[in-house]
Amino acid sequence: MEIVTYTNRFGESVTFGGPPFYLQEIIGLGDVPANLQTQRVPYEDGSTLIDVLLEERPIDITFLIVNAVDEGGYETVSRRRTEVARIVNPKLGPGTLRYENDFLVREILVVASSVPVFPDGEGRAKTLQKGLINFMAPDPYWRSLKIDEEPAFKPLFQFPFSGPFQMGMQRDRRIINNDGDVAAPLYIEFYGPATNPKIENITTGEFIKVNQTLAEGEKMVIDTTPGTKSVEFVDEDGSRRNVINWLHLDSVFFKLQLGENDINYTADNDVQGAIVNISYHKRYNAV
Repeated sequence: MEIVTYTNRFGESVTFGGPPFYLQEIIGLGDVPANLQTQRVPYEDGSTLIDVLLEERPIDITFLIVNAVDEGGYETVSRRRTEVARIVNPKLGPGTLRYENDFLVREILVVASSVPVFPDGEGRAKTLQKGLINFMAPDPYWRSLKIDEEPAFKPLFQFPFSGPFQMGMQRDRRIINNDGDVAAPLYIEFYGPATNPKIENITTGEFIKVNQTLAEGEKMVIDTTPGTKSVEFVDEDGSRRNVINWLHLDSVFFKLQLGENDINYTADNDVQGAIVNISYHKRYNAV
């Protein structure tokens, strides 16, 4: 069974997949054209491929509003039509579209391309209304639910008994396997104290280093998502300080490449056992 849920920026949701909003069709689970970036050279046959970029993803949903026998007539249909139009409002900006079937759950950020369409004629009756919603996803990739990476531990002791105990030393590096379809941006929280904190993807050689002192009780928050890239120091009271101007000149807002990524976190002082939270979404071309 397929279920599609749209949630706007106020947290209001409408679900298509069961009463009273029945999902008839969803188009856009794949269907994204690729733009081949090529370069031609004089006196050369054909061209040279530079890169391949995906276009935005259009997603169209067709649904039915159906009243149960005891739910009233056209007044109820009209009220539910208004509810859908209020929640799926293009003026509210991006929202989250969640697709679920019996095997997986995927999400994507979308904007409604228009107010929902409610056709007249055969698409409307006293207890029924057909509807159509057109979405556009500027970022064409479907995402997994958020993945929070647990810190790795190096075992230090062994006892002659078994039980729900873990004893060891937290490592300052992690191996993260990205088995999605493309590279995945990261969200990182690095807790102080630390002098000139640094996060490095040893696999690629890319790193993010801030030439500032992260105080006790502060945390460094890094977002490498295109369009929202940021590096901030956050105090215990929630006050945020933009430190992007203190980035090391060779810093790169890196992503998790396909396959294994060896992520290391260090500083100019000893940060053995520092608390570092890493989260991300795997990204997929289709569902």
